[in-house]
Amino acid sequence: MNVLNEWTALACKELGIDPATVDRDLILELTKEVAHGVARPAAPLTAYLLGLAQGAGTAPEDAVARLTTLAKNWSRATAETLTDD
Repeated sequence: MNVLNEWTALACKELGIDPATVDRDLILELTKEVAHGVARPAAPLTAYLLGLAQGAGTAPEDAVARLTTLAKNWSRATAETLTDD
């Protein structure tokens, strides 16, 4: 078992989460997109926000898709945001 698998299993056990419900690769892909497209510190914050959204009832796949789109369009989104009056 590699370190990431072991960490995931132990963290899930500690938090009472079924590891089968964690799509590790999906989350890592999202945080990679955010780290490269927005800023590195935004990646862990985004993962936390994803957890809050899921806890509030948002389907994880939907939240990940929306956040990934936002990260991929970040330069355009910020330009539009900054120029809106």
